Amino acid sequence: MLDKQFWNGRRVLVTGHTGFKGSWLSILLLSLGADVMGYSKQPAAEPNMFNVCRLNALIPTVIGDIADNDLLRNTIQSFEPEVVIHMAAQPLVRESYINTLETYSVNIMGTVNLLEILKTSNHLKVILNVTTDKCYENKEWVWGYREVDALGGHDPYSASKACSDLITTSYRKSFFAERGIGVATVRAGNVIGGGDWSTDRLIPDSIKALIKGTKIIIRKPHAVRPWQHVLEPLFGYLLLAEKLYKDDHKYSGAWNFGPRDSDVISVENVVRKLSEKWGSGSFEIQNDIELHEATNLKLDCSKASIILDWTPVWEIDKALDKVVNWTTAWIEGKDMHTYTLSQINEYLMGRNKTN
Repeated sequence: MLDKQFWNGRRVLVTGHTGFKGSWLSILLLSLGADVMGYSKQPAAEPNMFNVCRLNALIPTVIGDIADNDLLRNTIQSFEPEVVIHMAAQPLVRESYINTLETYSVNIMGTVNLLEILKTSNHLKVILNVTTDKCYENKEWVWGYREVDALGGHDPYSASKACSDLITTSYRKSFFAERGIGVATVRAGNVIGGGDWSTDRLIPDSIKALIKGTKIIIRKPHAVRPWQHVLEPLFGYLLLAEKLYKDDHKYSGAWNFGPRDSDVISVENVVRKLSEKWGSGSFEIQNDIELHEATNLKLDCSKASIILDWTPVWEIDKALDKVVNWTTAWIEGKDMHTYTLSQINEYLMGRNKTN
């Protein structure tokens, strides 16, 4: 389990905290008693989880570009974070074909800018750079990628994240290891959960269609992805951060956080399961302009399982149940910060029983 005593009062800077994944992380950290500050652009979607869960009133927030050196430097110097979790990014594969320069600027130079500033931080103990499972050189094979496998990237997004990962390793070896600062990159599978209104993502697009009563549009029904509830990798990130704080030498490096093999399933299978749980829904395949996207993605998470004793708790069916339940609660006008906390507590209790 996470050490609540460790996180209580711990100063944590989260970049990209206004996004879907960043919002879930921020609520989890607040529930542990952490002193959280966020640095991010305005939420990209409307509605968005950040505002729906009232995080704008709960977390000191600096709205800015990760590449804005002066603003980011002033934020870090004034807050003096002990832990930095870097999530700020352009996160979409297809968007990277359209806004390629922005993707490289944010995902590569934004990371450089952050790490360059953190070189002079006096209170820093841990840096986590959240990259992606797509940072691996995809060979379309059936085996899961391990942390020692080659990085690469056909599309601009994947390439930018591979670069961000390599840059982080370089900074760790060149500047942070000698100061006893733990630095890790974390590579998660396809995360799902309530409160994701992002564009051009399967689950959010499917939920929008189900609410409207229209057909779900899918592009690659046979594409296989490692689906997992967003809380799975977030728990892993924080567990790793605790270890890094206490032993930077042992735990620095790259880490995969993905689902069990049984939850690595096709797009079509996920849509069918989601529609069944919603109680209605159908889909159609749209053959639009073909942009390269990997067909098979899978992670080998043996390292996290063996060294961190981390394993997934919620299988795909339960994760999809939680998406439907969260969305239903939002439609019914419930307090979504409280409801999100209830799902977090249920997840933590389930993990406690598993252990």
